Amino acid sequence: MGRATHEVEYEQMLLSRYELLRHRDSSLERSAYILLSRIRVQGPMSIGELSDAFALDASTLNRQTAAAMRAGLVERIADPEGGMARKFRITDKGAQMLDEERDSSIGGLDKVMADWPDEDIAAFAAYLRRFNTDIERLDGRPWPRP
Repeated sequence: MGRATHEVEYEQMLLSRYELLRHRDSSLERSAYILLSRIRVQGPMSIGELSDAFALDASTLNRQTAAAMRAGLVERIADPEGGMARKFRITDKGAQMLDEERDSSIGGLDKVMADWPDEDIAAFAAYLRRFNTDIERLDGRPWPRP
């Protein structure tokens, strides 16, 4: 039968449909969650930097950052390094909401993996990290990890 990549594809498709890992009544949209996560790890970012990081056009990022600003999740600041472009920084409210969302996601994972030994959870995390870093390598856009 060859490599089991067809099984990986199928399981990945199934995983993408589950909302257990994100509460249905989430206060953060998925795009805001990812945007805030990236800014938290990398620090303030301009539209151009966000566009490069996410492989999205500037108009899409302008809409996303405008919505995040209206919600009080990010604020525009002068470039701390003296550059011309203004950057987006996560606000205290954005950080709090991101922490709450992340805690909720971890709680969902804890429920799913309640009967898993710690070694299995660590191995699964290592495989996911390897999978993601290989995607990032092929895409040329590594995601900074804390």
